[in-house]
Amino acid sequence: VQLQASGGGSVQAGDSLRLSCLASGRSFNNFPIGWFRRIPGQEREFVAGIVWNGRFSYYADSVKGRFTISRDTASNTVYLQMNSVRPEDTAVYYCGVDQGMYQSVGVRRNAIDYNHWGQGTQVTVSS
Repeated sequence: VQLQASGGGSVQAGDSLRLSCLASGRSFNNFPIGWFRRIPGQEREFVAGIVWNGRFSYYADSVKGRFTISRDTASNTVYLQMNSVRPEDTAVYYCGVDQGMYQSVGVRRNAIDYNHWGQGTQVTVSS
């Protein structure tokens, strides 16, 4: 079972993009989902996370006010709306589930706490 990220592409600075994270074969509706990104040669970094019922969401300072995470439990899908993108947002974006935070109101920001990573989706922002 993996979380499949999609929706990436090549865009210009200032554009918008919406990423999707689909959980196939299993429901993770009782756990937080996190979006992370990785630039080649660097560790995977936290971008945004959303709790099990969608009531609370959390963001990295670098994307706060520009990105919005949401989830549709009926379709087992979590979205990342990316507005006003910047060249420094260029990365491969991944989503993962934190199965250690059952129905928690918070999220963890360390990638090691997440699993069921998929292949990721590339986002390239040109200036």
